[in-house]
Amino acid sequence: MKKLKKIDKHIYEIPKQRKMNVPGRIYASEEIIKAIKEDKTLSQVSNVACLPGILKASIALPDAHQGYGFSIGGVAAFDIETGVISPGGVGYDIDCSVKLLKTNLTKKDILSKQKEVVDALFRKIPSGVGRGSKFQITRSELNKLMEQGAKYMVDKGYGVKEDYLHTEEEGRIKGADPSKVSDRAIKRGLGQLGTLGAGNHFLEIQYVDEIFDKKAAKVFGIEKDQITIMIHCGSRGLGHQVASDYINLMEKKYGWPEQDRELVHAPINSKLGKDYFGAMATAANYAFANKQLITHWVREEMKYLFPKVKIETVYEVCHNIAKFENHLVDGKMKEVLIHRKGATRSFGPGREEVPEFCREVGQPVIIPGSMGTASYLLVGTTKAEELTFGSTVHGAGRVMSRGHALRSIKGEEVKKRLQKKGIEVKSGSWRAMASEAPEVYKDVDEVVRVVDELGISKKVARLKPLAVIKG
Repeated sequence: MKKLKKIDKHIYEIPKQRKMNVPGRIYASEEIIKAIKEDKTLSQVSNVACLPGILKASIALPDAHQGYGFSIGGVAAFDIETGVISPGGVGYDIDCSVKLLKTNLTKKDILSKQKEVVDALFRKIPSGVGRGSKFQITRSELNKLMEQGAKYMVDKGYGVKEDYLHTEEEGRIKGADPSKVSDRAIKRGLGQLGTLGAGNHFLEIQYVDEIFDKKAAKVFGIEKDQITIMIHCGSRGLGHQVASDYINLMEKKYGWPEQDRELVHAPINSKLGKDYFGAMATAANYAFANKQLITHWVREEMKYLFPKVKIETVYEVCHNIAKFENHLVDGKMKEVLIHRKGATRSFGPGREEVPEFCREVGQPVIIPGSMGTASYLLVGTTKAEELTFGSTVHGAGRVMSRGHALRSIKGEEVKKRLQKKGIEVKSGSWRAMASEAPEVYKDVDEVVRVVDELGISKKVARLKPLAVIKG
């Protein structure tokens, strides 16, 4: 790590050395790189660079911090013939992601019923570790849902077509195979649809504080003082179990990598590699459906409080995922397998994967804040396709472990501080409140400044919280 070099503004490199197949590339400001050096992120970037078939560079984005195997905020692309797929490059919470909704309400509307809104949504949307759902589904129905994703929920009446059309991959990762998901994972998923879960998951009522790009904002349907709703959750126990199952299977078949046991992997074209991809896609589709059901319930509850409310999907992006995409490698377009671990797709104008409604400006990028800080809506760029395989940050990134937070922060004090700022907040426990306090994360304004200056996504609007429900 002593060989870390600054090669340009906001760009650092770990030169190819020892058993690294490619260099490490870190995108960060001087302030952020100091935080990144505090944990094992740089070692993890180097270790990922040793994996077979990796292309161009092992990447860490400005929100990078230590994770399981890959750093969170890590991106890597692999050659389909010689490369590998690794659960550590996807994460335990498969397709943990963010959905942004827009409304015809204004800040004034919410302030008149702020506490009512928080209490109503907290009652309606189950949250917390292992928390179950009132929504029941049979196993055969679950299999269909895991193949069809958000569309399954819409077809059942829990949403409108535009919801999945305004979602990455239209709310369905192709190649899902429910037969590759264990019975234990299925049992964990059966009773958790429509739930937030715990950790950093949340549902947040926000208002548009500032517009930076009027053209993109108009395309996305965003206006100053407008109320937006952000949902952050994933595949719950089902996704976690898929990750655990395949980490164990890969360990047994292929052993542990020399650099890091957490980087267990299988060749992309091996049976086990294909099985994991099928199971991972299945869990991702479950996550899409989960957020779709939450969206439906949010609409129901908000309609009760505001009879004339209209709620539409701006966009939904994946965070923890592996996907086959076409990217420029050595001057030629090539299909590769992208791992985005705590990272967001950031495709620019013209890509066919970008929905028609916004293809002229680029894909919406959603960067959540950290309970009390701003969140951002950005837009993807061709620069991201050049530098980061079309990727950008997924949030601010932690600087304090949950354990340290619980020892040094009181949830009751966090709530009082937020209320003084005019933010109503509700959580299932004081511990959850303490572990997700704003100070345990990097400065989201600094993170967004860096990605904007790098050009890997560009600012469209800043969103500020009025009400927060924490998992």
